Amino acid sequence: MRSFRAVPAMAAASLLLTALCAGHAPAAEAPGRAGVDPATAQRIDDAVTAAMKEEGIPGVTVGLWFDRGHGSYVRSFGTADTATGAPMEPGLHTRIGSVTKSFTVTAVLQLVDRGRLRLDDPVSKYLDGVPGGGRITIRQLAAMRSGLYNYPSDEAWQAELRAHPTRSWKPQELLDVAFRHPARFPPGARWEYSNTNTVLLGLLVEKLGGQDLSGYLRDHVLEPVGLKDTALPKGAEIPSPYVHGYTVAGTPGGKVLDASRWNPSWGWAAGAMTSTLDDLRTWVPALTGGKLPDGKRLLEPGTQAQRMEALPTGLPGVRYGLGVLDVNGWVGHNGELPGYETIAVRHPQQGVVMVVIVNSDIDKDTGSLSNLIGKTVTRIAVPDHLWSVPAPSS
Repeated sequence: MRSFRAVPAMAAASLLLTALCAGHAPAAEAPGRAGVDPATAQRIDDAVTAAMKEEGIPGVTVGLWFDRGHGSYVRSFGTADTATGAPMEPGLHTRIGSVTKSFTVTAVLQLVDRGRLRLDDPVSKYLDGVPGGGRITIRQLAAMRSGLYNYPSDEAWQAELRAHPTRSWKPQELLDVAFRHPARFPPGARWEYSNTNTVLLGLLVEKLGGQDLSGYLRDHVLEPVGLKDTALPKGAEIPSPYVHGYTVAGTPGGKVLDASRWNPSWGWAAGAMTSTLDDLRTWVPALTGGKLPDGKRLLEPGTQAQRMEALPTGLPGVRYGLGVLDVNGWVGHNGELPGYETIAVRHPQQGVVMVVIVNSDIDKDTGSLSNLIGKTVTRIAVPDHLWSVPAPSS
């Protein structure tokens, strides 16, 4: 799953414009402007609508929740299913791509709190077969500083995924792809985004947690936080009702495809989870604050502090902690995979949570549709703190 455009963007193609993008009103949803200045809310409406029309985006959902009683803004625009014309709605399930990483790393940090491992242990202490595993620490895996090759960047693997998008992948098959390539740099030398890191962390959770990753996340992360509509699927399943995601994914002539039933197992611990707007709204404060909704701890304070210690990535305005991204003070994670893009972040200093859901990854050289929407929204709602992620090469 692509975050930070970690896999080269596929050739762009125009979608059939939805009724919204043709200039009609947003899908029939409750205004969702509780306590927000009406003029500001209207500016966001107009700006999102214009961006969708310009880029041919079928559907967008945006949620903003302000602390200290300053209100909220929740709106859906456009179409969730272009075949039926079903409108985009806030309650729909969606695939969240690399936002999954924030859940997997949380599970690892819980194991740290339980004394099952230490962040500065070498991965070879727990998992065999990792090249240079005696020198790569758990911390470096979680911080994207291991140097291990990012398996989705392998061109032969990309071709296989395009040819067989419903194929089920096992974690070891993904690692085998990565380990055919030499390390990109010595462990700890610099930052580079690699899904390989998080697949290894998923295997670590299974080995030390005593159950499969899906079950561990359910029992130790999702249920305690109160996330009833979030899951790591075993295969291609996604709960109904759901958002349909649209992609070209390298198809001849840029044919637009519905990727909603493609199998995300190739992302697994790094990108296969599904969720909803409301669950992501609940998750982000728990992720960034280390506490559960009832005030109990998700992580011990010292462990949470280590997670939130975000270091420079080499990308302007972007820092990365342990499974958390910091973009100009917006902390959380973004995620992309064929047909779906998501942002789930909080700005602690400004006291606002932002969730963006987009059901297309077909951009016109904008770098990312979700980043475009995030920047459009923050330019109006929090103008001194733009969401803006550069688009580095793979």
